[in-house]
Amino acid sequence: MVIGDSGAVDGRWESLFADADAQFEALRREEMSAEAADRSRREFALIGLVDRLRGALGAPVEVSVESERITGTVCGVGPDWILLDGPAGRSVLIPLTAVVAVSGLPGRTSAPGTTGAVEARLDLRYALRRLARDRAPIRVLLRGGRSAFGTFDRVGRDFVEFAEHVPGDARRVGAVRAVRSIPLDALLAVHAR
Repeated sequence: MVIGDSGAVDGRWESLFADADAQFEALRREEMSAEAADRSRREFALIGLVDRLRGALGAPVEVSVESERITGTVCGVGPDWILLDGPAGRSVLIPLTAVVAVSGLPGRTSAPGTTGAVEARLDLRYALRRLARDRAPIRVLLRGGRSAFGTFDRVGRDFVEFAEHVPGDARRVGAVRAVRSIPLDALLAVHAR
């Protein structure tokens, strides 16, 4: 019985082990890549629209509400609203329930669940009460495409009382055309100076 060259046998074993090591390493990298992608998807699933909007503070965006597109720079985000700085020094308050889509969001996002107890209380009603307190003349955009000029008088649990008057005028008794109660769900946007 003749045994072959031991160097050739050793070389074959080394080649076999090297090939097995390479296959193992490729499988390990593939598994790690799949695990990282799965972890990334799970983490992204925890992010809400509010978190994406908070990450967009200072960024220009376009917000679609029903048939209107509103552009501006994100300057504030509450638990259920977004505030844009629009053209000509106008601010636009948009309830998140009215948002159909947001374009132009940057890749960054705020960590989910980073809202404090105080910030959580600064909801849409709070923002509307500030406008009512300041007696700010505003234009409201309502569902169905209707818009009106006026001033918020009071804010209830699920509605606002809105005094309709001539655009640009202050709210005066003689200038008020009508006082309407508007459900908060009917508000699409509030344009103010």
